[in-house]
Amino acid sequence: VDLVTAPARKVVEIRKTTVGWVSQFLRVIPRISALEVVMQPLLDTGVPREACAAKAARLLTRLNVPERLWHLAPSTFSGGEQQRVNIARGFIVDYPILLLDEPTASLDAKNSAAVVELIREAKARGAAIVGIFHDEAVRNDVADRLHPMGASS
Repeated sequence: VDLVTAPARKVVEIRKTTVGWVSQFLRVIPRISALEVVMQPLLDTGVPREACAAKAARLLTRLNVPERLWHLAPSTFSGGEQQRVNIARGFIVDYPILLLDEPTASLDAKNSAAVVELIREAKARGAAIVGIFHDEAVRNDVADRLHPMGASS
């Protein structure tokens, strides 16, 4: 599919089922709870709400987001907490393609390790992952191939 020329509905369909992403910053509707933010991509695929909530809870737990925060809006969270909600949202659907923009940028070592484990699991199930990693240790841990980018001289 040529995404540049594809009809908008086809692009939306591909985004729902094929391409997941974790951006560097979480951008969501301010009053939506963290649990709902994480659940939404899976809900959009037709999975029942209860199953979505259970999977979202497992991901938020793995990413060390305290349960007391799950029903609050992520806009009130610290940068690291927002990033972990964002990561859970990106990994809730088993997308065949994942785009990751600095997924560990705002995280401490413990939470970075949890993200690395999610990336390893996605790779093990066959997901194609394109990521930007400035953290050399994380990059070396998860990368199969490197394509360094830099200013051309």
